[in-house]
Formats: sequence, C-alpha cells, structure tokens
Amino acid sequence: MASTRFSSGGDGPYYDDSFLVSRLLPALFDMNSELTHFDAQGQAHMVDVAGKEVTHRIARAAGRIRMLPGTLALITGGTVKKGDVLGIARIAAIQAAKRCADLIPLCHPLPLTRVTVEFEIDSAGSSVQCTAQVETLGRTGVEMEALTAVQIGLLTIYDMVKAADRGMVMGEIRVLEKHGGKSGDWSAP
Repeated sequence: MASTRFSSGGDGPYYDDSFLVSRLLPALFDMNSELTHFDAQGQAHMVDVAGKEVTHRIARAAGRIRMLPGTLALITGGTVKKGDVLGIARIAAIQAAKRCADLIPLCHPLPLTRVTVEFEIDSAGSSVQCTAQVETLGRTGVEMEALTAVQIGLLTIYDMVKAADRGMVMGEIRVLEKHGGKSGDWSAP
C-alpha cells in the first residue's frame, strides 16, 4: 500500500508520519548530530539518562507579557475581580514546573528540589516579566521545567485579565542560564 501523507477516511483525518521521518527530518537535521531525542533511524525516543551522574541542576528562564497600560494598572492596583493576579500566576507557574513531563512527551519526570517564580513590573514598557528558577538533584537538566513555568505563569496572567485586554502579547521566552551536568554552566549572551 502506498504511503499517504494526509487522508480523510471513515475514522476521520489521518496522518502518516513516514514522509516526515524519512525525507523531511533528515533534510532539516543531520541525524548524526547531537539531537539526542532521535535515534539513528530518525525516530523520536526518550533519552536514557541512567549512565549520567547525579548533579545539582539549576535553570533560570524568563519571558514577558505586554499589555495596555490600563490593564497593567488593574494588576498593580489589585482591582482584578478574579483576585491576586500575580499570586495566582506564581502558583500556576510552580505547578507547571512540577507537571512538565505530563505536558512535553519526551521530558523525564524529575523530583524538583526548588522552584522560585518572580514577577517584575515594567511600567514604562507596560509589561510584566516572569522569571523562574528550577532546581533538582538529578541526571538531566531542568531547562524545560523553567521554560514551562514561565509560559504558564504568563498564560495565567493573560487568563486573569483577558476581559480587559485580549490583545496582550507574550514573548521573549528563553533560558537565561543553566548549571550542572556534563555540559557544565551556560548563560545567555
């Protein structure tokens, strides 16, 4: 039977990923590179970290949500009807870091030892920056947990004040630094 990229059958839409794996991925990525989530055939898999050393792993990530000045005033003034926007966003961000492996299929579930989330108000830029730091004693890093915490913190801010401003924009989400593991320390330029 010939491979069909997209089809619509009796059971609904169907996608055959053999085209993606056999032709598109090798064209985009050198399969001999250090993309550890792909095996020699280009198939996705969860990386085996059993042979890695347990070290203290730390990652810091940040992102920003821009909004109308009036929306920022609602947040800073504590007058949002749903409650304490930044307090709820902080709890959501911490919870997201703990649930990262449930959201991103190839992430390892990690016993986190610390998660901190800070919000910085930028009145001149009419924005809120979220910074998360995540730590563990483990065999793999916590960059994804820190990034997930930031994104969910920002999404929670959006959810809390969307009635006042549906045009908010999230961006600049990035890892700021990571420490620990075989690759050592790294900081964003």
